[in-house]
Amino acid sequence: MTTYKSGLEYAKHLDQNDTLAHFRSQFHIPKDKNGNDLIYFCGNSLGLQPKNTKSYIDQELDDWARLGVEGHTEGKNPWLHYHEFLTETMADIVGAKNKEVVVMNSLTANLHFMMVSFYQPTPKRYKILIEADAFPSDKYAVESQLRHHGYDDKEGLILWKARKGEELANYEDLEHILNEHGNEIALVMIGGVNYYTGQFFDLKRITNLGHQHGCMVGFDCAHGAGNVNLDLHNSGADFAVWCTYKYLNSGPGSLSGAFVHERHANNKDLNRFTGWWSHNKQTRFRMRDEFDQLPGAEGWQLSNPPILSMAAIRASLDVVKEAGFNNMLEKSKELTNYFEFLINGLNNSDIKIITPSHPKERGCQLSIQVKNADRSLHDKLTQAGVITDWREPDVIRCAPVPLYNSFQDVYNMVEKLKNIL
Repeated sequence: MTTYKSGLEYAKHLDQNDTLAHFRSQFHIPKDKNGNDLIYFCGNSLGLQPKNTKSYIDQELDDWARLGVEGHTEGKNPWLHYHEFLTETMADIVGAKNKEVVVMNSLTANLHFMMVSFYQPTPKRYKILIEADAFPSDKYAVESQLRHHGYDDKEGLILWKARKGEELANYEDLEHILNEHGNEIALVMIGGVNYYTGQFFDLKRITNLGHQHGCMVGFDCAHGAGNVNLDLHNSGADFAVWCTYKYLNSGPGSLSGAFVHERHANNKDLNRFTGWWSHNKQTRFRMRDEFDQLPGAEGWQLSNPPILSMAAIRASLDVVKEAGFNNMLEKSKELTNYFEFLINGLNNSDIKIITPSHPKERGCQLSIQVKNADRSLHDKLTQAGVITDWREPDVIRCAPVPLYNSFQDVYNMVEKLKNIL
């Protein structure tokens, strides 16, 4: 493990030896009113725009203007198959086979579509287990699924809670819940990386536990995709969903990804919502044929792809492919370890990092809890040129991401925090 040093010169030294440092120039960095780069640590909420995004979208606008409907087949990047241009790199990022991955819809919509297939309650097995501090949208979604199937959304929801006085969920407690209630639980649905604490859950361990008790298991990997090594195929999870606008830099509200394990690829008996884009590609345009299910994750599509949003995703994925996702993970680990070293070096008893300290149990996000702080601390950081994310009651979420953040960014942020405190 690297032994870090304090001081600005050491941060500059780390940047000089960073093989990914030049990728920062491929992104638009927000600036203050004087034209200076802001320190942007909010990629866990919205990633920055790659400079190539405009040209990728312009290409599709030009083809639309030039070709009209013929752009579906005659465009430089034919729209008919556009989602397929994203599959290989996306599958590599989430650790899946190509046939297990598709980009479609928005995040919570995909979560519902997956639950249509993988939440199949019975009178004796109908409950859903989630982590207690799941992202609100996940909680709202599973509660609505319970109500949709005629169950009480409080009685049917089982929460995996952190122990009193602790922030992180404990696997022994999850085992206890499943040993006690496993025969009542139809679905285990966990956020792959918890949005608040930054805890990266052991997907394989959770999947094995769920499957041992006959539960379906899925993950919302919104804070994991592009941030950690999800290894979805080997995790054995039945499904997963994620967004692309955080660590995958595809633009606000952009499309979602979905994973369906290959063991379900050819199961046409799985309940699901369908549309013409999940129909056999060879006969899709005969229009009057009976529905013929596509195999694999593509078989969960409904509509033809929204090209302009997918163009933005493709632009970002091409940057990721050039950088190499494993290289990004390695730099991310060093950035965050260095960040942790500097925060701990403040020796301030009012500061506590609630994110796990082990690099394998987190991504790039550090959640910094500041005793007796309120949002005014976050506001002062913003005024000092640091863009972070405040979460009530007392946590600042900071995410130095490897493609556009530097070690000097980390050093400068901690110096500004020290001065404010």
